[in-house]
Amino acid sequence: MTLPAFDPPIEHAATEHQPDDLDRELAAERAHLGASRAALRRMREHAEALFSTGQDVAGDAYAAETLGRTLSRRVAELADDPNTPLFFGRLDFSDASHHIGRRHVTDPVGEPMVLDWRAPLSRSFYRASVRDPQGVHTRRRFGFGAGQLTSFEDEHLDRGEEYGTKSRILTAEIERPRVGPMRDIVATIQPEQDELVRADLADSICVQGAPGTGKTAVGLHRAAYLLYLHRERLRRSGVLVVGPNRAFLSYISAVLPALGEVEVTQATVEDLVTSPYRSEGTTRSGTLAIRGTDQPATAIVKHDARMAEVLRRALAGLIHDPEEPITVSDGSFRWRVSTEALRRVVEEARREGLPYATGRERVRARVVSLLQRQAEARRAESPGEVWLRRMGRSKPVTEFLDRCWPAVTPDGLVHRLLADPDALASAAVDLLTEAEQALLTWPKPPRTAKAAKWSAADAVLVDEAAGLVERLPSFGHVVVDEAQDLSAMQCRAIARRSEHGSITLLGDLAQGTAPWAATNWRESLRHLGKPDASVVPLTIGFRVPAAVVAFANRLLPALAVDVPPAESLRRDGALDIRTVTDLSAATVTEVRAALAHDGSIAVIAADAEADGLRAALAGAGIAAATADEVETAARVTVVPATLVKGLEYDHVIVVEPARIVAAEPRGLNRLYVVLTRAVSRLAVLHTEPLPAPL
Repeated sequence: MTLPAFDPPIEHAATEHQPDDLDRELAAERAHLGASRAALRRMREHAEALFSTGQDVAGDAYAAETLGRTLSRRVAELADDPNTPLFFGRLDFSDASHHIGRRHVTDPVGEPMVLDWRAPLSRSFYRASVRDPQGVHTRRRFGFGAGQLTSFEDEHLDRGEEYGTKSRILTAEIERPRVGPMRDIVATIQPEQDELVRADLADSICVQGAPGTGKTAVGLHRAAYLLYLHRERLRRSGVLVVGPNRAFLSYISAVLPALGEVEVTQATVEDLVTSPYRSEGTTRSGTLAIRGTDQPATAIVKHDARMAEVLRRALAGLIHDPEEPITVSDGSFRWRVSTEALRRVVEEARREGLPYATGRERVRARVVSLLQRQAEARRAESPGEVWLRRMGRSKPVTEFLDRCWPAVTPDGLVHRLLADPDALASAAVDLLTEAEQALLTWPKPPRTAKAAKWSAADAVLVDEAAGLVERLPSFGHVVVDEAQDLSAMQCRAIARRSEHGSITLLGDLAQGTAPWAATNWRESLRHLGKPDASVVPLTIGFRVPAAVVAFANRLLPALAVDVPPAESLRRDGALDIRTVTDLSAATVTEVRAALAHDGSIAVIAADAEADGLRAALAGAGIAAATADEVETAARVTVVPATLVKGLEYDHVIVVEPARIVAAEPRGLNRLYVVLTRAVSRLAVLHTEPLPAPL
């Protein structure tokens, strides 16, 4: 049964409950919501009290700092948003009932009042069916408005009653207008999505998701689920979410905190390859500034997987066999290491395949060990640590290292290749053509790596070099969204961050817009170091209306990718395609009409047109935000087509599709992305003919 506000169909009303019973049950559920909020507030106040007194109970400064971080995180995890329902469902078993919500809430004696959606028992809320009830007699969904419980709807699975996607409350939640950042979908997760969300930590998964199928939400909720199930392990190793741009990361930034997860790193690939890091060799402690740009043809070569082998060869070419012995004096004796012994040390380190910086230190340590053995044989005792360190820093040893295994920095290695045509030719023989080498070589080389105006593609090369020089920190799990636009070298950069963990790869081959966009997930997974990951398609859309999906699907045959066409369960929404004479005036008129409806509004155009349209709106007295202004009072956003990937808006106004297509080589793919951003209404305004596939 569904209480008014949703006007339930007759088949939902078949129940033994009378109106008075419904009122009493609704009142009881509201009372439980109030009691649950009070319990959560008590839990937070308790955590705050512990945080304020933590330094008094900790044994030392380190323990106080550790305890403080833990309690601070706990306080943040227990934050309650009064506009977000604390629970969204209830499961009735033969012996108990459980409310299912966004986090675990207990009463003063520790009894659960709300079960976390990730708890094992909560799985039945998403998976139970008439065919497999999993012990559930009744599944109840709650309708909410502004955080207040307004209605409920029951499915009596033990009587063969199951609504599935015909649930009015479920439909209302999916279709609810959206303004601001992306929301979580814990109340609406479908069984096929839940299966992906609850996959084992050890499993790497690639989700090929058509527009509106919830692939981004699946990835974020999987991260939240894994943090719940493996909290201590992932707290040590960390969880990383990689997105295509800052606007996208701002858009999704509220999802995990709403689920109580506040310690997840979010970054773009550019953030990863330019940020400072510290590891074994500590070769980059400062940020690599991006101050230059590449011609498209040059960027394509730099992003090619062959560059990894070029860099490996260049680094290996710095290692040379010793040509002469070394003699080291410690003041009392002179110790000699033969050429043959030194060659054995270098060759052994070479064969071990260690990171370059580690190999250099291994060679140093073994040479010192050879000196130590001689000293022990002469003195009949082992020299101390001070002697060993002095020998490792002695001039003969350091000069030997600089000749045979010289120190190198990642940016220095890349600088040498791009500045010296001979060095590049030596490393790229049989890999890159002369024309490709010419594209890579700087016409006016900077004198040093620090003086270089690095491009975004250069930064990926420097990161590849860093992975060769030293071992980079690895996360326990990495979620990668909009992955179809990752180049082979960008995939390798992410692989270095997930070497000892798993990944959730999210994307849609049809939405690939980069020059190196993927056309086959297996190739991308190979570069990510997860060649055996499962590729799972999601084709049923819940957000984009069927009319919009059908219109966008006309582009698929021209996109040269093998993906199944999207389908939509939404039969609402509107599609309006109009030829106009004045694009700016028509856009203003369309925005004014859209403002009469609830929800967010986006004007999407070719990048060169965006500023002019924003100015036209401003001239008409309509405030319009930019794509990266997520927290804003403005309901209207003007978004350049290249920044819209991954974002969603209730009403989308696409201005002049032909110019979007003409702006870049993969313009039809870009248009496919643009058209599928609408979750309620799509208006297409054009003066020029529509692209042929439409």
